[in-house]
Amino acid sequence: MQDFDRSDLRILELLQQQGQLSSAEVAERLGMTASTCWRRVSRLEEQGVIRRRVALLDREKLGLPVMVFSHVKVAGHGRDALLRFEQAVRAHPEILECYTLMGETDFLLRIVCRDIKAYEAFFLDHLSRFPGVQSVNSSIALAVIKETTALPLHPG
Repeated sequence: MQDFDRSDLRILELLQQQGQLSSAEVAERLGMTASTCWRRVSRLEEQGVIRRRVALLDREKLGLPVMVFSHVKVAGHGRDALLRFEQAVRAHPEILECYTLMGETDFLLRIVCRDIKAYEAFFLDHLSRFPGVQSVNSSIALAVIKETTALPLHPG
């Protein structure tokens, strides 16, 4: 971790919880001057520590209650084969996350859809046809126990 002082970490903690706050509002809540806070937030953005600020939506209220985790094994592991698979993943907004793994499977996908039938259609029409796909093992999430975007900023 880069060298961040206590003020930087307090700013980051607050913005993880309430990303819509302006620098002036952050400064007020943390007892800093607006100009100091603005400089710190700007530096954190320039360094890429703050990548962007977004609205977190409730997928269930938007008609996407089904979350699927798919472990994908690909046939070829050359750079071109993996690149083609990654491009196919990026073209489908129902795939929220994709991770390259070590072990028995090559990729882990987090997919959302409106129901099981919609996932079946996505699987048959798209995922199973992605370049190089050898096998897909999917699990349906029954309940969310913990779901956060907040990173732990303090050791321990």
